[in-house]
Amino acid sequence: MEKKIYAANIQHPYMNLYIAASEKGLVYIGTEHSSMEELVKYCQKQFPHYEIIENEAFLKTYITQLKEYLNGERQEFTLPFDIQGTPFQQKVWKALCEIPFGKTATYSEVANRINQPKAVRAVGGAIGRNPLSIVIPCHRVLGKNGRLTGYSGGLDVKMRLLDLEGIPYQR
Repeated sequence: MEKKIYAANIQHPYMNLYIAASEKGLVYIGTEHSSMEELVKYCQKQFPHYEIIENEAFLKTYITQLKEYLNGERQEFTLPFDIQGTPFQQKVWKALCEIPFGKTATYSEVANRINQPKAVRAVGGAIGRNPLSIVIPCHRVLGKNGRLTGYSGGLDVKMRLLDLEGIPYQR
C-alpha cells in the first residue's frame, strides 16, 4: 500500500491557505504567499516515498478548524501533526503551541521556555522553519518591545493574524 499525502487550497475571504496532511496528521500549511508547487516540493522533500494527491474531502476536519479560526470562531486547534524536525525544532514548535490565543512571546521568552536562554538566534531559525503556520502559532512571536519581526508567511499575513486575535504590535 502506497503512502499518501492529501493536499488542498483553502479559499477564504480573509486569507487563502495551502494545506497537506498524511494519515497521521497535518504536514504543511502555507499562506497565500506560497503555492501548491511549494507545498508539493516541501512534501516531496520531507516525505519522499509518499504520493501527493489533491483531496479536499480527506482534509475536511483540518479545513473546518482553519476556517473557524479565520472566522473568529476558534481559538485552539485540536488537530494531529505529522511533522519532521530536529529535536531542537520540535521543542521550539511545542513551546509555540503553548502561547495562548491573543497573547505573545518574544524570541528570548521562547528560548527561556525551552531552557536554552542563549539560543535566541537558533529559536528564530526554528520558528522560520515551522511547517504549520497558524496552527503552530509562530505569528504570536514578536521582537522586544512588541516590535513586528519577520514571518515566513509574509509580514502582511502576520499582521492580519495578530489583528484577528486582537494582539497589539509595533511596526
